Amino acid sequence: MSKESELIAYYTDEDVEEPRLRERVLRNWIREVAASYDRRVGELCYQFCGDERILQTNQDFLDHDYYTDIITFDESDGDVISGDMLISLDTVRSNAELLGTEYAEELHRVIIHGVLHLCGLKDKSPEDEERMREAEDKALSRLHELVGEGTPLFD
Repeated sequence: MSKESELIAYYTDEDVEEPRLRERVLRNWIREVAASYDRRVGELCYQFCGDERILQTNQDFLDHDYYTDIITFDESDGDVISGDMLISLDTVRSNAELLGTEYAEELHRVIIHGVLHLCGLKDKSPEDEERMREAEDKALSRLHELVGEGTPLFD
């Protein structure tokens, strides 16, 4: 796969404020995390929305009747990860408050959480959740190295 067929796109619903992402840094970070799992990046689409849309999507597609921070639709093929990820910025914000962390940090955790799912990590059992959290922490540490310690994650 050439870099030309790689696409990482971000879209925001009209009723939510668009996060000011460092897209070039994120592209390199996502590519690096995928490579650490022997995967390449294909087409990744992030759609930022509010709680009501993610709840409706959870009900319509997964038969789940609850809010969540991310829903990942896996369209990967072999070692090329591709998929659509719906992220509720409302839930990301409330989770950041609940966990006592920065909103930008929590949003980046969720962004890479979707990538890790596409790379094959699960989070259904306590053991899987622990492995996922360790992978997220490792990826976030790398992101901080890429942007430079103390540099804000948002533009």
